[in-house]
Amino acid sequence: MAALCLLCSMPQPVAAEAFPRLERYVPPTLPSGARVPTWLSDKEDGQWPMPAKNFASTRYSGLNQITTSNAKQLRLAWTFSTGQTNGHEAAPVVVDQVMYVVTPFPNVVYALDLSKPGGAKKWEYRPEPARAAQGVACCDVVNRGVTYAAGKILFNTLDNHAIALDSKTGKELWKTRLGDINMGESITMAPLVVKGKMLVGNSGGEMGVRGWLKAIDIDSGTLLWTAYSTGPDADVLLGPGFKPFYAKDRGKDLGAGSWPPGAWKIGGGTVWGWISYDPELNLIYYGTGNPGPWNPDQRPGDNKWTLSIFARNPDTGQAAWAYQIEAHDLYDYDGVNELVLLDLPVAGRQRKVLVRPERNGHMYVMDRATGEVLSANTYASVNVTRGIDLKTGEPNKVKEKETGLGKTVRNICPAAPGAKDWQPSAFSPKTGLLYIPHNNLCMDFRGTEVNYIAGTPYVGAEVHMFAGPGGHRGEFSAWDPVAAHKLWSIKELFPVWSGAVATAGDVVFYGTMDRWFKAVHARTGETLWQFRVDSGIVGQPVTYLGGDGKQYVAILSGVGGWAGAIVSGELDARDGTAALGFVNAMKDLPEHTGEGGQLYVFALP
Repeated sequence: MAALCLLCSMPQPVAAEAFPRLERYVPPTLPSGARVPTWLSDKEDGQWPMPAKNFASTRYSGLNQITTSNAKQLRLAWTFSTGQTNGHEAAPVVVDQVMYVVTPFPNVVYALDLSKPGGAKKWEYRPEPARAAQGVACCDVVNRGVTYAAGKILFNTLDNHAIALDSKTGKELWKTRLGDINMGESITMAPLVVKGKMLVGNSGGEMGVRGWLKAIDIDSGTLLWTAYSTGPDADVLLGPGFKPFYAKDRGKDLGAGSWPPGAWKIGGGTVWGWISYDPELNLIYYGTGNPGPWNPDQRPGDNKWTLSIFARNPDTGQAAWAYQIEAHDLYDYDGVNELVLLDLPVAGRQRKVLVRPERNGHMYVMDRATGEVLSANTYASVNVTRGIDLKTGEPNKVKEKETGLGKTVRNICPAAPGAKDWQPSAFSPKTGLLYIPHNNLCMDFRGTEVNYIAGTPYVGAEVHMFAGPGGHRGEFSAWDPVAAHKLWSIKELFPVWSGAVATAGDVVFYGTMDRWFKAVHARTGETLWQFRVDSGIVGQPVTYLGGDGKQYVAILSGVGGWAGAIVSGELDARDGTAALGFVNAMKDLPEHTGEGGQLYVFALP
């Protein structure tokens, strides 16, 4: 078998000095007309109780002390070292003047007293997860955060335990095992708590696991229901009330019948991303990951319900509707990104929608009551589809880009991490814009044959990623969800792997993998302020009101995750297939950052 030609489709390198670069596309008419749901309170309490800030996943704060005119005066207030050096993807959580931070493996939780100078440590909790869990984590041993509910701090460990702590003392209240590392399962996601239930999903789509979402009672730790992503309707919790909008998603036991016999049992569809909740409709929304293995010829069929969006009743887990974004995934486009709940004017009337910047490069705007796709324009460079058919809900695939066994397909855009991976966007009701941290990556892909062995990689592909059109590898963009187009974009040297936060001061914050924490103008994209931290940023910024009445902004540094594995995992840059092909696109990252693990907190003088 011939080796991949790494130079055949890679663009000419662009000097690092060329980035960042701001590009503006259309004159803004703001606000856009997009609004937060009516049930979401506009009262700002200055806290940050969950990674997404609220059930609508807006990651927006009504605090407005930091503005476009004074952001340049921001100063470092204090720091805290986590003592860990793997990828720090978590969001700090702030409740009642205490900040809660969870580290990557070994998933230590720290409570920092914000009423004391420098955020004095109040307590710490060490769950002592099994060390073997590190061996089944495909893309670094990350953790995306804790959540606060009813006096408890709730979080997950890499070795598949859900844990509740007393928020005041750090005392363990309960600990429930949800999965099995020997089968390749792990947990990296931040949970969401809805109506007294902790919602948790698994990771391991590259290990041949079967994806699921589970609900746990937050008072007792008792498992209440499990919704599998694959298998018969009874396992997926598809009952009489299940009413998909599109014909392609209707039928009995599609989660089993759209696979080769038994393949759904090791077919992936893991739930490791974000969950949103509409209390009026009483529906939770989340997406499922890629089917396994990556080689599509080993799993003929639609492979339901991988790469799908579900709307479920949190009381029972029963699905109201589902939408498979793409049947028979060809590129590892996990469908786990954030779902931002908004109200938009569409064709002259207000619609309750969810907005999803999908891995395939399309910005889906969907009716969140029915699952109808209202628009799906591209927000990044895409050459694997020619738009989405709104009548059928299906992508118009480009045949020349279809992958398969022994077939080398070059210059697939976007690459496996997608136009955007897990890194969450933020929405500002002041501007009506969505602020998107995302990627600009393409790849060469060859499908290979692979055998399933429990607890070992089940991928079946050789991949080399590289910078997409323009030579930059990341962007931070402002998107108008009503007009369905981009207003401005900051081209960054590396993928923008951090989250974002938007504020009422018209300031938006994000971080870069080459160690910059930035504040930009929400309306124009102009950089207002930046600070160089110790290590690349792949975490999620938050903002809160301190006991002294001042607005603070916090971010974790510590490069890693899939994009930064070359640094955190000390991988050999000469092996372009390492980290599932990501190393090929990140060979120069070690020249810009080393390992780290530090909490930074900023404020005005």
